[in-house]
Amino acid sequence: MPILSEYNLTGKIAILSTSGGTEAPFLGQALAEAGAAIFAVARTQALLDAVLASLPSGSSGALMDANDPNGAKSALEKFDNSHNKVDILVNDHRSMFARPLEEIGVEEWDAVQTRNAKATYLISQQVLPRMAKAESGRVVNMISEMAERGMINGSAFAASQAAILALTRSLAVEWSHFNIRINAIGTGLMDTENQTIEKQQEELLVRYTPLRRKGNPSDIGPLLVYLCSEYCDYSTGQPVYVDGGLNAHP
Repeated sequence: MPILSEYNLTGKIAILSTSGGTEAPFLGQALAEAGAAIFAVARTQALLDAVLASLPSGSSGALMDANDPNGAKSALEKFDNSHNKVDILVNDHRSMFARPLEEIGVEEWDAVQTRNAKATYLISQQVLPRMAKAESGRVVNMISEMAERGMINGSAFAASQAAILALTRSLAVEWSHFNIRINAIGTGLMDTENQTIEKQQEELLVRYTPLRRKGNPSDIGPLLVYLCSEYCDYSTGQPVYVDGGLNAHP
């Protein structure tokens, strides 16, 4: 991905946190290609390994258990072993869960909210004060478009995404006087397996999408880099949807 000089992230330290899905490695690649050094934080070892495998050699990371009130603090202690500042935080907490409401157990509901909304809250609580001391920072929260739309069997996941969007807006207001910009990128259907257009369009929701295809990581990378750059200076508290026009439907 070619990087304009205005959006060069060389010298920036980024924390990329993920709780699930297949897109986090591509988000890390986009930041690395722009010049940022990445510290990965993940819910499981498998997720952490996948992100680190996509990054330049020498990149490091840590596990974070959002069920543990000290999980984020422990992850940041490992971060401090190799870094003395944090410029960028990218939260990709979109661990999917789909089930009819009457079949969702209380423990399952709580687990979805913990993996997604609580994880975002916990790591933001650790990182934002550090950015405030430096009077500079960029935060991007990845969300599903279900933060603002409904879908059959999607109540638990949608609630977690709506919580992250509300958190994005509230924290943007709360931390703006420290020169911290906090925005969100909302995605629709994404393809990380290089499916053909014909294969994608076998799905009803793809045919319902105005651009009639799924998104791919290259659709997100440039926007992510911009929102993490110093040139993103007058946008905060905003969700930007990269969804092929799906969110434009009534």
